[in-house]
Amino acid sequence: MEHCMGELLSGCGAHSSDCSYVLVILNYRLPSLAALLWQRARLRMCADGGANRLYNELPLLLGQEESIVRERFIPDAIIGDLDSILPEVRQFYESRGTAVLDKSHDQDTVDLHKCISFVAETTTNPASINMKILVVGALGGRFDHEMGNINVLFSFRSFRIILFNDESLVFLLPRDVLHTIHVSPEHEGPNCGIIPLGRPCTATTTGLKWNLNQTSMEFGGLVSTSNMFASDKVTVSSDSDLLWTSSIKPRSGT
Repeated sequence: MEHCMGELLSGCGAHSSDCSYVLVILNYRLPSLAALLWQRARLRMCADGGANRLYNELPLLLGQEESIVRERFIPDAIIGDLDSILPEVRQFYESRGTAVLDKSHDQDTVDLHKCISFVAETTTNPASINMKILVVGALGGRFDHEMGNINVLFSFRSFRIILFNDESLVFLLPRDVLHTIHVSPEHEGPNCGIIPLGRPCTATTTGLKWNLNQTSMEFGGLVSTSNMFASDKVTVSSDSDLLWTSSIKPRSGT
């Protein structure tokens, strides 16, 4: 399985088939790339209070008139239990055609799970068309929220879901697959990590400063955090699902 995050961070056109993704905005600080990521997305969703972030924070990020920015950035859907979205924000987007889906009957899943379920229900076999789901606002803030969002990666392990903020990105490496990660040195690194969340594993890597060679990892033992890239191509294989994370370099001017 091939992974290339550089295409998301820079360099792919707005309608490139190689850069087809869904953008989901959660209720935490927007990254500096939010507007650029929005322009390149094929479907744009807010998870409940993520709509407040879009409405209030994006004009500040862009340094432009609030009313102009708000009219330009209208999400396709707002999904969740709707306990966080402000009434005036909901009214604004509904009046401009945004679908607002109340999933408050489901209190067993987080709002990100509800958004991914919507993608699964409305897209023809998204896993087979290599479509990525890029999630901003999933990292940082309350730790229980972060863990709930990470759990979604495991719940939809056949989907290519990337959790993203200004400092790092996280995605799942499903077990029993050889993963090839194409590194963009201009945008990523130098730090990275491979985390065996949930169960022990045996993993092998190439392209890292500290490679694994049929190495056992588990919490309470070895965990490959604070590793570093030694190549523009990294390979990872494991007998258990792993989390991959890499640092993101600051953009010039931010």
